[in-house]
Amino acid sequence: MKINYYQKHLLGLVLLLLCYTTNAQDLSQTIRGRIVDKESQEPLIGATVAIITTNPPIGASTDVSGNFRLDKVPVGRHTLRVSYVGYEEQVMPELLLGSGKELVLTIGLSESFKTLKEVVISAEEQSKGNPLNEMAMISSRSIAVEETKRYAASINDPARAAQNFAGVGTSDDQSNEIVVRGNSPRGVLWRIEGIEVPNPSHFAEEGAAGGAISILSVNMLENSDFYTGAFPAEYGNALSGIFDIRLRNGNNEKREYAFQAGLLGVDFAAEGPLKQGSKASYLANYRYSTLAMLNKIGIKITGDASPVFQDFSYKLHLPTEKAGIFSFWGIGGLSEQVMEASRNVEEWENHWDRFDQSFKGNMGAAGVSHMLFLDKEDYLSTSFAVSGSSNKIAVDSLSTDLSSSPFYHQRFQYNTARLSSMYNRKINNHHTFRAGLILSRLGYDAFAEGPDENDEQERLIEQQGNTYLAQSYAQWKYRLSEQLTLNTGLHALYLGLNGNTSLEPRLGLKWQVNAARSFSAGFGLHSRHEAMSTYFAQQRLQDDSFTQPNKGLGFTRAAHYVLGYDQMLREDLRLKVETYYQHLYNIPVGAGLGSTLSTLNHEDGFVTDSLVNTGTGRNYGLEMTLEKFFTNNYYFLLTTSLYDSRYTAADGIERDTRFNGNYIVNFLAGKEFKVGQNKQNLIGTSFKLVSAGGNRYTPIDLEKSRETGNEQLQGDRRNTIQATDYFRSDIRVSYRKNKPKASYIISLDIQNITNRLNVRGIHYDRTKEEIVTIYQNGLIPVLNYRIEF
Repeated sequence: MKINYYQKHLLGLVLLLLCYTTNAQDLSQTIRGRIVDKESQEPLIGATVAIITTNPPIGASTDVSGNFRLDKVPVGRHTLRVSYVGYEEQVMPELLLGSGKELVLTIGLSESFKTLKEVVISAEEQSKGNPLNEMAMISSRSIAVEETKRYAASINDPARAAQNFAGVGTSDDQSNEIVVRGNSPRGVLWRIEGIEVPNPSHFAEEGAAGGAISILSVNMLENSDFYTGAFPAEYGNALSGIFDIRLRNGNNEKREYAFQAGLLGVDFAAEGPLKQGSKASYLANYRYSTLAMLNKIGIKITGDASPVFQDFSYKLHLPTEKAGIFSFWGIGGLSEQVMEASRNVEEWENHWDRFDQSFKGNMGAAGVSHMLFLDKEDYLSTSFAVSGSSNKIAVDSLSTDLSSSPFYHQRFQYNTARLSSMYNRKINNHHTFRAGLILSRLGYDAFAEGPDENDEQERLIEQQGNTYLAQSYAQWKYRLSEQLTLNTGLHALYLGLNGNTSLEPRLGLKWQVNAARSFSAGFGLHSRHEAMSTYFAQQRLQDDSFTQPNKGLGFTRAAHYVLGYDQMLREDLRLKVETYYQHLYNIPVGAGLGSTLSTLNHEDGFVTDSLVNTGTGRNYGLEMTLEKFFTNNYYFLLTTSLYDSRYTAADGIERDTRFNGNYIVNFLAGKEFKVGQNKQNLIGTSFKLVSAGGNRYTPIDLEKSRETGNEQLQGDRRNTIQATDYFRSDIRVSYRKNKPKASYIISLDIQNITNRLNVRGIHYDRTKEEIVTIYQNGLIPVLNYRIEF
């Protein structure tokens, strides 16, 4: 792809705008929030909160509700210190405070194991990046909202931000799907506000866990958790990774707004109190976007089509005096893409040039969450949510006289109702107990029709109905000593469709040698049901009747074993090493005796082949993370993953999975510069470099393909060819200007600045009668202008 005139001058335009940096006023803003016990969520009265980066420091104490308020704090970066007698001190460095929005925080403190006279203050940065869920012991970390904003190429997407972490790769530049420790992206679970939701992505394929662009808006997000293995017992129906997303509460004292416009479209956010003087708040965000602007500057991510999408999300936060805290929330997105074939047949160069194609994908979820404090040591958290998703594809073939005939049509629609309830009790500073129940009603309406081996239309699936999934769990956190913490539990699943069950023990152990060094270990059995479409795939019999051979498929299962070491080299520099082994079993594979098909190689969930649960797989590897936290105006993150991902299908031969790249190296670094007369404006830069082994694919038998007119794979050589190594570099530059009533931010993300065309795969072109290589995206600039007021 050539870089045209417009692309060459985009960066120059941004740099010109960055030159305007004067500001003659001293600007300030408010930092406020709430301090709670991390295990019981009870407010801590009289906790000390102080900004230690001002001269003199600005401090306050929490009131009877655990609330604190710090007024007239100068805009810029600040470090916040929170302390409370009998609890471990927490330091939050480099918080970004702008003039357009108040900074509202909820901070949980952990009770010290020792008696009051022996309280030991932990290292300042020890909690940086640690998961918010106190039950997590290993293979987990938090994703900060600010990280999704400032990381190069993350474009405000938590899934793309997670691609920087150890053990995480991507299978396609055009998607935010992630490959965790060599597993298929299908094994990732999404939760919002503590309850499972459909894949929250625009242009998501059937059964996939990602898509082109996230429906989640960064305006709505709170810091959230991400897991790569050995999950705590409260998580079920997941094999490889978990995004546990939290939505933040709106500002309950002041109305605030944010508006953003860029090459990907526009979005608008609003928040504030539902009623002045009340503690209730609202938060809402709407986004409308089209890629037509990118097409006009010569960047055609999806060919000549211009995908259009929009999404809306909201949260109402309603605390009461005695009835607990209610939250009403929702998220939804619509996406559509239409690509019509040229009506000039002389312009048809390859086989797919003669097809009209359309895609429509919708996703929505709405829920109510309730937290009731039973006493000071325990609470009951309950959520009810309804959700739905649909995926419609129509592909029609044109003849040379432009008459149209159906080639492939599908319609998958799902509706789900879920109830989740969790009881949590902090017995004392040694013991915390948690138990819960999750009930899901799964409705489905699936239809697909496409060509068979003779290019005749064949019904692949046609099924309507509903079933249910029941889950229960119990877990116990036990602090045996100041250094040693144990987390153990049990998770159970039952799928009503075919009566399959799973009982899954979990175990996590952490040895805190001292404030700067720890060892950890984790074990767990995990399982996940297939996409509903896979259970109802139809196979035609000789008498033209149909059977559904996959309806009895059991859960896909995995046993995770993890060992970890964590060392604070200094207060802002962490070294983390993990090694793992995953045994995957009960894997759906092709039913034929010599079949090499395994669902471990699939990116989506619609499988029409006859499957049996006799396959196995294994993933093992070593991961290293060296992270310099954001201090002294710069940060960096270096992650290295060495791994092997293998599978065995019905033929009994162990092979590489499609996602076995063997290595991933990520390097991310960024720096901020304070500019302006009073140094209250910021120029931010971020650079990312990734190198990884290429995905694997199966050779095509060219002669047989030409003979039959359809692509014919050499099945006995599945995944024996590896694409060239994947390499990509990205850069981000931004400028934040603080004014008395608003902050103005302009940013430019340039993805793949070297314009390298990485290989995505190969396919047989029927028109050219040749094997064609498919490449991923070249250079993509994403320019945004944002106002917070």
